[in-house]
Amino acid sequence: MAKNTPDRPTEPPSGRPRAGRAGTSDRRTKLADLQKAQKARERRTVVLIVSACAALVLVLGGVITYGVIDGRSKTPANSILSLGVTSAAASCDAVTTDKATGNSDHVGPGTSTPQTTKVTYATVPPSSGSHFVQPDISGRGYYTATDTPAVETLVHNLEHGYTVLWYAPAMASNAAQLQQMAELGAKLDPSSGKFIVAPWDESRGAFPAGKSYALVHWSATVAASGAVGTQAGHRQLCGGLSGEVVSSFVTSYPKTDAPEPYGA
Repeated sequence: MAKNTPDRPTEPPSGRPRAGRAGTSDRRTKLADLQKAQKARERRTVVLIVSACAALVLVLGGVITYGVIDGRSKTPANSILSLGVTSAAASCDAVTTDKATGNSDHVGPGTSTPQTTKVTYATVPPSSGSHFVQPDISGRGYYTATDTPAVETLVHNLEHGYTVLWYAPAMASNAAQLQQMAELGAKLDPSSGKFIVAPWDESRGAFPAGKSYALVHWSATVAASGAVGTQAGHRQLCGGLSGEVVSSFVTSYPKTDAPEPYGA
């Protein structure tokens, strides 16, 4: 009679232990932990991106705000209004409109009329007319009687969109006025504002009685083809120096309003 033998657990193949419910549960737990960690990383990434975008918006907002404020602080309306006297106290005549001539009419050395060293202009000071070949490109905004360019040179600057503030030579004896004119020349300099302050040569004609300053601009309409249309010269003579008057004049007659506005 055969003996009864105790049942033995069957070993899984390859000698590996049988995976029970505990092993399956562990794998599920690990998978859940991995998924949770992945979602946490994704949330952190989103938070970082949103934070970076918000910081960028703040920085851009600050830059734009600074640019607007800085730009406003450098405009004529804010930077030169306090110079000199008020417009009411400047004893200014109304702006005159003169017939403009001489666009691209070059005379003197380097032209077909090299013997021409002086042009007789129709107005004092001139607001248009024939001129020397080379405009003033020194980059200076203020001159004294010892170093000022020729009138014919500065008329060429007028053709390129400049405003010239001529002052009577007698103003050279007024230190306060000279300092204010130098400030105007610095704040409305040729490179950005196309503005030059220069002494008038009285041998070319005197200012009217009671007038010591003359603002001058040469305006024109220019077609897309570059053809120059309607032209006019503009002058405003004043008894006193006024930042308010200068600001109003250069605003009314900007550097883009000229026969050759893109010239140096």
